[in-house]
Amino acid sequence: MNNSTKVVNDSWAWPLAAALLAGCTTVGPNFKVPDAPTVAGYTRQPLPAGVASGLVVAADWWKSFNSPRLDDLVARALQHSPTLDAAAATMRHAQQLHQAQAGDTLYPTVNAKAGASRNQINPASFGQNGNSETLYNLYNVGAVVNYNLDLFGGNRRTLEALAAQADYQGYQLFGARLVLAGNVVTTVFGQAQLGEQIAASEAILLEQQKQLDIAHKRLELGAAAQADVLTLQTQVEQTRATLPALRNRLEQADHLLAALIGQAPAAADIPRFKLAEFTLPARLPLVVPSELVRRRPDIQASAALLHVATAQYGVAVSSLYPQIKLSANLATQALTTGALFGPGSMIWSLAGQLAQPLFNGGLKAGSNAAEASMEAAGANYRETVLEAMRSVADVLRQLDNDAQVLQAETAANTSAQASLRIVRDQYWLGAAGYLQLLTAQQQFQQTRIGLIAAQAARLADSAALFQAMGGGVLEAPRVASANRSQP
Repeated sequence: MNNSTKVVNDSWAWPLAAALLAGCTTVGPNFKVPDAPTVAGYTRQPLPAGVASGLVVAADWWKSFNSPRLDDLVARALQHSPTLDAAAATMRHAQQLHQAQAGDTLYPTVNAKAGASRNQINPASFGQNGNSETLYNLYNVGAVVNYNLDLFGGNRRTLEALAAQADYQGYQLFGARLVLAGNVVTTVFGQAQLGEQIAASEAILLEQQKQLDIAHKRLELGAAAQADVLTLQTQVEQTRATLPALRNRLEQADHLLAALIGQAPAAADIPRFKLAEFTLPARLPLVVPSELVRRRPDIQASAALLHVATAQYGVAVSSLYPQIKLSANLATQALTTGALFGPGSMIWSLAGQLAQPLFNGGLKAGSNAAEASMEAAGANYRETVLEAMRSVADVLRQLDNDAQVLQAETAANTSAQASLRIVRDQYWLGAAGYLQLLTAQQQFQQTRIGLIAAQAARLADSAALFQAMGGGVLEAPRVASANRSQP
């Protein structure tokens, strides 16, 4: 005999008696919110410039980039996204399952019944004389009450698990909103980057084509070698070959934005953005790790799953204890409808049923399985917290590197612009040739492409930090908190 069966067989009477005297109890562990991380920061390095610890992320964090057109696109996505519609419906489904279970388990069930039957009896079967059979009608009207006396909290733990599952779906909905807004913002930044890279590449191609035309004329005049012309021809075609891929990525960005706002690509009117219409936030918010776990929807969703597993473990433990079901029946019964509510027609019954497992080898295994599931959910929660902190650390270091790259690209662009200005002045004074001017213009456009990429990366990683912080105040439904069992 295993330990669980021995406990159940030898000592079920005293917990049953105690429960009857002191009221219902709830077996199994009560859910406790895991402790928050004790570390004070995310990386060993100092915070990047512009990141301020302690600032709270606004719920509409995308407005920090000061682009009304971007704000409008995000609002359209949040309003029309099928992904959000599906997540919201799934959350309502979980909430209604909880409400249905609450109605079935917290309160007695009362059912009305009415019936009529045509009956025939043989008097001889009751020891009476005579061979004639008797026919009669029997009518009854009444009510039946059933109640599961949840002595050890199995039903309440089941209800608690469903409530935590509803919480989980609520956090999933909030997380879906955060991901959707982030996808819209970063896709818009990518679209703006691609548009400006295409413009710069087309300008480079134009300058290279001019150089190639001059080389052809010089070749005709015998002032240039065929190899020089072929080299320029190669550069032109290589630059030309980069444009279709860039245009394809730009069109894909438009198609993705259309899908994100819930429209078909052919029907959506997607605006084209410029990097210049976005403003980097003066200060980026950063909350401490102990606050991060309260604001990240993925962490809160993982905590809700841990709550589900804890409650389900309580359900498994309660199955080791006695189960008591009560029922009552109150009705009237008569041979005619007119006598249904007359004197002597009342009938009633009270019944109770006690079920105690005596030997069931699977009960302990089921309890052990539920306990293992709870431990796995706890480990998954810890992993989710670590991954969240890692994502914040990655974004912080990326922002620092972005700042260095942007500074270098800005300096290079400034130098190339100054060089172009000098060569242009020399060209008009006759001190520089047209080829020198074209080369300076091409170099300037090349540095401009690098600057465009650096600006877009800085914007995208700023948005990534808002997302890593949880995207603002977490206002997901909390169903389980109202149903959490008390010790």
